[in-house]
Amino acid sequence: MAAPATVPTNPAIEPEFEQAVQEITTTIEPFLAVHPEYRKALEIVQIPERVIQFRVTWERDDGSVAVNRGYRVQFNSALGPYKGGLRLHPTVNLSVLKFLGFEQIFKNALTGLSMGGGKGGSDFNPKGKSDAEIRRFCYAFMLELSRHIGADTDIPAGDIGTGAREIGYMFGAYKRYRNEFAGILTGKGDDWGGSHIRPEATGYGLIYYVTEMLRDLDNTDWNGKRVIISGSGNVAQFAALKVLELGGTVISFSDSTGSLISADGQGFTVDDIAAIADVKLKRQALTEFDHSGRFEWHEGKRPWTLFESADVALPCATQNEVSEEEAEGLVKAGVRYVAEGSNMGCTQEAIDVFEATRTKIQDAANTEGICWYAPGKAANCGGVAVSGLEMGQNSQRLKWAAEEVDAKLKDIMVNCYTNCRETGKTYVKDSAVPSLVAGANIAGFEKTARAMKQQGDWW
Repeated sequence: MAAPATVPTNPAIEPEFEQAVQEITTTIEPFLAVHPEYRKALEIVQIPERVIQFRVTWERDDGSVAVNRGYRVQFNSALGPYKGGLRLHPTVNLSVLKFLGFEQIFKNALTGLSMGGGKGGSDFNPKGKSDAEIRRFCYAFMLELSRHIGADTDIPAGDIGTGAREIGYMFGAYKRYRNEFAGILTGKGDDWGGSHIRPEATGYGLIYYVTEMLRDLDNTDWNGKRVIISGSGNVAQFAALKVLELGGTVISFSDSTGSLISADGQGFTVDDIAAIADVKLKRQALTEFDHSGRFEWHEGKRPWTLFESADVALPCATQNEVSEEEAEGLVKAGVRYVAEGSNMGCTQEAIDVFEATRTKIQDAANTEGICWYAPGKAANCGGVAVSGLEMGQNSQRLKWAAEEVDAKLKDIMVNCYTNCRETGKTYVKDSAVPSLVAGANIAGFEKTARAMKQQGDWW
């Protein structure tokens, strides 16, 4: 069997991108063994079609000049215009954006919508900045970015650090620079081209995906399920609200400073989540949430090893937030479902731990000990799916009702899950329970590579 095709990279320089490439490469090998002609496509798809780097100079409130690095990685347009968020965070670099853009290719393919993959952003840190400074940065950032995007070329969205305020400023800047009111960003305001339930979409979609997993594995639902959630931003909040709506109990939130847990198992309420949302809207730490001592605070810790028992774990913070040791802790606690609301939330070693519990299952009627894992490119694709729906509404100059968008989102997530499950069954026969990570990677890659071939990118 030929070795998987890879483009040489330097993990010391681009560790996140190298990790993403290796995860895809190893899991699609069963597909490549059957279709070796696709190996060339794997080699080609790892190279971005275009990488744009630029400097962003902007003025602080005291009149001094600040400078940041701006990026846009236009990774693959085989299935449609480049689509992916803009991340504003001090950790942003080319490796992080290439990893996110590479993942975005296959995530967007799994939605079934016409979207290619891309990602961008800046090492600008919005925390501690005034509203005026953020506005000036966004205008300076869009001055350069506006040269490279368009409604039929590249449609960025929000991401970490880029919320409704930042999207508004960037859209306003583009409109002034180009004298054009066009759907060049998603996540826009309701009154000027935005879609209903876009803020909720990633969290809601995550829960719709896991709902299918619950039904298939245990013929059950969310009622009574104890759910560990990391993060406390947009994805975590709306995933938690949907869990409560469906009868589950949310027993944790976290941020970069530590974890807040419900040690007595009573869980967080809708009012608690609203209060946490208010704290995060002010860009404050989770420690600012006044809970009157009802929850336990664990300084500097993630929530995965803080519970003796739980049912579902949803990483919703950032990449590589579940380690091998923490994965083993989740398995020990009896967690049966892990699904990523974050992008590449689990390290490869953690994924290996979860997948090892799956491969032990040779009888579908006896799944004791399994911890079934769903990767972010599938489980969290609801956000970009509704961005795609926003693009469709913009093209038609229409606005669909919230119920219609939610119904379309649910259909997309159910179809995505079914695609991952059936593809996993077809190509990976190591267990009575299909590999959702292999299924997602193979399904997304095959669709993208097939379009590339038909367009002459390889032959």
